[in-house]
Order: sequence, then structure tokens, then C-alpha cells
Amino acid sequence: MVINKSKSAFKTIAEVAEELGVATHVLRFWETKFTQIKPMKATGGRRYYRPDDVEVLKLIQNLLYQKRYTIEGAQQLIKEKGLKSLLGDEEIQKDFFEKSSREDTPEPVVTEKKAASVDVSEIKQAIEELKVLRKKLSEIK
Repeated sequence: MVINKSKSAFKTIAEVAEELGVATHVLRFWETKFTQIKPMKATGGRRYYRPDDVEVLKLIQNLLYQKRYTIEGAQQLIKEKGLKSLLGDEEIQKDFFEKSSREDTPEPVVTEKKAASVDVSEIKQAIEELKVLRKKLSEIK
């Protein structure tokens, strides 16, 4: 299912997986192996990838699948050359490198403005489920 979004829009893990042609568990695995991948996480743990995160994932996919690097080899190449030289300046926002190089930077929080791309029907469904649970709890007391 292809959804036309702005290039600057945040993408879900499913959207990124479809774009790259890999399974979602592969993206989660890469996240554990490459510290450069830091998607924003909503309260429920749902991942939202910035356009810069997607570019990094494309680079990693290229290194692993096309250039046939091992995970360790790709990690070493990124460490030696740096993301900036491998991706090019124009592909990434300037603040991306500053944020990703700081280890003490707290995890970003999804704000209301950024969460606007979330499927509202999922939120409504969760609210209805919570109402049902609240009613069941009140009946127990």
C-alpha cells in the first residue's frame, strides 16, 4: 500500500520496510547493530523515522545487500569514514550529524505536530478499548 506523503513527513516502520523491501524485524535488528539509527518513539513504543533516518537505512541496506559487507564490516566503514562522507552533505539535514554524534542527547519525544501523521482510527480504537476496560473495572469494585 503506497501512501503519498511529503518528503519531510515521518514514516512508520511498516512504511520504511516497504520502501526498502525488507521486513520490519530487519529494521529493528539493524537498530540494535547500528547506533546511527535512532527513530523517534511514541509513548507506546511505535517508531517514527525521520527522512534522515531513512537515508541512513538506505546506506546500510546498500552496504549489506549490494556491496556485500558483513554487519561488522559496515559498522567499521561507517566508523572510519563517517555518515557525512558516505551520504554526502546535501542528503542529510545539517543538525542530523550534531544530534547523532552526541551520546548524552535524550530520546526525542513525538509532539502533537509530529504525531499528526498518525492514523487517527488507531487512536480512536484504543480509546474505545480503554473505555470498555474502565467499565469492566468499575463493575468489579
